[in-house]
Amino acid sequence: MTRAQDFADALQRLEQDGDVEAFTALFADDAFLLRPEPGNGDEGVGGTHAFWEACLGQFETVSSTFSRVAEDGGLGELEWVGQGRLRTGRDISYAGVSLLAFGDDGKVARFATYYDTAAFTHPG
Repeated sequence: MTRAQDFADALQRLEQDGDVEAFTALFADDAFLLRPEPGNGDEGVGGTHAFWEACLGQFETVSSTFSRVAEDGGLGELEWVGQGRLRTGRDISYAGVSLLAFGDDGKVARFATYYDTAAFTHPG
């Protein structure tokens, strides 16, 4: 099993149990995280925690299905579809890709995720 697959499995557990503390243990203390919305880059332990709290906070429920999980050297790639219900009560389905860079210690040093943010504001 690869680190990218371990990350994908841990993300699915996070979506089910909401245990941000356990999930953020996968990240380096100085990790950098990025979402597509302007101004949404976070770093460090506090930033990692805030990033995932903000991500999960949008949903009543969410579940990711991975169509591709790949790793080469210190880089990982996840292609996925997320489905669930927003806190507003609206169902949502959106697709994206997440890129991982692993540090020498095996922890995630950089996480960047890209998806169509319009799915969150425009029913479709």
